[in-house]
Amino acid sequence: MKTLTLEAPAKINLTLDILGRRTDGYHDMRMVMQAVSLGDTVTVAEAAGGFSLLTEGISLPAGKVTLEQRAADAFFHRLGRPVPGLEVRLAKRVPAYAGLGGGSADVAAVLRCLRTLYAPDLPRQALEEIGLAVGSDVPFCVRGGTCLAEGRGELLTDLPPLPDCAIVLCKPDFGLPTPELFARLDGADLGPRPDTAAMAAALARGDLAAAAACLGNVFERVLTEEEGEEIRSIKEALLRHSALGAAMSGSGPTVFGLFDDRQKAVRAKEALEGRYRQTYLAAPVKILEKME
Repeated sequence: MKTLTLEAPAKINLTLDILGRRTDGYHDMRMVMQAVSLGDTVTVAEAAGGFSLLTEGISLPAGKVTLEQRAADAFFHRLGRPVPGLEVRLAKRVPAYAGLGGGSADVAAVLRCLRTLYAPDLPRQALEEIGLAVGSDVPFCVRGGTCLAEGRGELLTDLPPLPDCAIVLCKPDFGLPTPELFARLDGADLGPRPDTAAMAAALARGDLAAAAACLGNVFERVLTEEEGEEIRSIKEALLRHSALGAAMSGSGPTVFGLFDDRQKAVRAKEALEGRYRQTYLAAPVKILEKME
């Protein structure tokens, strides 16, 4: 029986800028995305018939077609063959609705498993295109590493990797509704924008301190007073504990800090997890799927 287990790394946004609303209702984005070692574990196995998803660490609403099933349907539609019986097992560690792309990472891991098991000659670009039909972050999560992402997030350009560092991630105990945050951006005065070009230049030099100085996310500019106060409090705590820089990831509310010393990062994590139970220590992850 065919079976494969893969890790599904989460992502952070080193920079995130929104250029404007498109005619199709989406927004044009320009951002630098980075895969991190905090991740879920996905196992795909052949089964007698149908599609089933077994989860650990998260409960899913009954009766809805899951993103994982949509990914399998899209994959086999691309191959021009029926979907075989499949059982997907998901061990969830990445917090949901956190700005870390956990759901997209799981879908990408399912697609990577299916390619290895059923179509090993399928190019990575084709796998990314299949992923885009499920979600805008899925193409990056298929690829991993460090990328400039444009368009909806699907136009990817590989960048030099983020230098080795420790990353502390801290999610406060509230959620931020992504559609509402995008709506807040429309027509808002966002002030100075994240300098994505300077981030790319810092990565090209392998300069971690310069990269940390370029962290930025326009979603932080449209938070409510209460939301913004909590995010700033976490950023300030990370900086007090020697983070080189800190920012909110994606549409939040997870905040991350970059550290050039793992022991300092461990102390920062220990200081924060007394108040924030969803606090994690991670590291950058390099490219998962190389271009064939």
